[in-house]
Amino acid sequence: MPQTIENKPEPVIPSLYIDGQWRHAVTESTFPVTNPATGELLAEVSDGSVDDVRAAVAAADAALPAWSKRTAYERAEVLFEAHRRMLERSEQLAKLMTEEQGKPIRAAGIEVKYAADFLIWFAEEAKRVYGQTIPSARADQRFMVLHQPVGVVGAITPWNYPVSMITRKVAPALAAGCTVVLKAAEQTPLCAIEVFRILEESGVPPGVVNLVTTSDPAPVGAEFVSNPAVAKLTFTGSTSVGKLLARGAGGHMKRFSMELGGHAPFIVFDDADPGHAAKGAAMVKVLNTGQACISPNRLYVHRSIKDAFLKVLVERVAKMRAGSGLTEGVSIGPLIDSDALERMQRQVDDAVGKGAVVETGGNRLIDEGLERGFFFAPTVLSGVTDAMDIYREETFGPIAPVIIFDDEDEVIAMANDTKYGLASYVYTQNLARAWRVAEQLRFGMVGVNDINPTSAAAPFGGVKQSGQGREGAHEGILEYLDTKLVGFSI
Repeated sequence: MPQTIENKPEPVIPSLYIDGQWRHAVTESTFPVTNPATGELLAEVSDGSVDDVRAAVAAADAALPAWSKRTAYERAEVLFEAHRRMLERSEQLAKLMTEEQGKPIRAAGIEVKYAADFLIWFAEEAKRVYGQTIPSARADQRFMVLHQPVGVVGAITPWNYPVSMITRKVAPALAAGCTVVLKAAEQTPLCAIEVFRILEESGVPPGVVNLVTTSDPAPVGAEFVSNPAVAKLTFTGSTSVGKLLARGAGGHMKRFSMELGGHAPFIVFDDADPGHAAKGAAMVKVLNTGQACISPNRLYVHRSIKDAFLKVLVERVAKMRAGSGLTEGVSIGPLIDSDALERMQRQVDDAVGKGAVVETGGNRLIDEGLERGFFFAPTVLSGVTDAMDIYREETFGPIAPVIIFDDEDEVIAMANDTKYGLASYVYTQNLARAWRVAEQLRFGMVGVNDINPTSAAAPFGGVKQSGQGREGAHEGILEYLDTKLVGFSI
């Protein structure tokens, strides 16, 4: 619950960054940030209100004309410097991320590098916002197409990737000439603070980037939707919240891009190496403790190789050690909160009650001090059917449900039978089949014998209820640009 500064010991971190100044909330309220692995209180941060959001939007609006008029090369230099500083502080950022979000330190370090990649990629893309000339049917007319910044951007980022999801939105916005107000995830504000300190020290002018931390995100989203100075919303999070924001933005005819939930199929055909596929499935299933939108939620395995696949998968998953991400040898961190724990147990209990078999795991971990955190055992379920909740619901946790199939057409239909359409995976040694299946899967991304089809240079995003728009790649900067036609009569 929010506290007042007077009731809390100092120092309370002033976590609102508005118009180039670090400040407390106007209400002087704060909220706690805790370590999900231990329950330890890490800090108290400022609990922003709608008044703080309005101040941040006003600052971004006032800073927009000057920032948008800077040359692409000038904006790029700021992003290059931010890239350098982020890599310079990668160890400190990774440690903070592990403490605040829970992922193992090695995975946190990889994320920091991934976050820095967006800074340097869009520093380069800033200089590649090309225009166009178009021939006219009239001899005395010429057409020119310009791309110009959309304006003030309201950004909302999630807790599961608390550094890279910020740079994936802020970097292209700044490169395009936009200004930004970012609402950081309430679970991970400390990572956001460090990213904004890097941006401040890298020469981003006052008002160009603004940070609001709050324990209650709903009023922030409502202000982004209703405030006429906000031209675009960008959101990563749940499909339900994304729909709400999209409806609001649509009502005001605002631009928006959404990266929402996923329910990724992982298809292993009979010509695949079952051991190799099982190792890949184990790695990507527990990525970030399964708390990744691209994590596979349904593992479809051909009947002829089911036993060989399951044997390796269960062996790999059962050996994974859970614990604090700062402990050597730990490969599985905690879930983010108690609600996530309850969701894991509910999905397992529902599946078992309908005939599934727990091959390993299936329970909360409470030994050796783990009861202080939100740990759930890495789990493999066999005998999963479409009657079970886990077959339809996004799990967002370390549970691997295995489903058997018999032929290609059948598994494509099963894989596409979801409202989501973000990531998908195919394991096969048949090139023709790989092409055929990749073309028929209704997902924004397909990994063929590849569990990590992502990069700052590649477009990331989904179809159906997994969102709209793309992040990363050249497409990423286009999300922050309007197209203007200029016609000349000569």
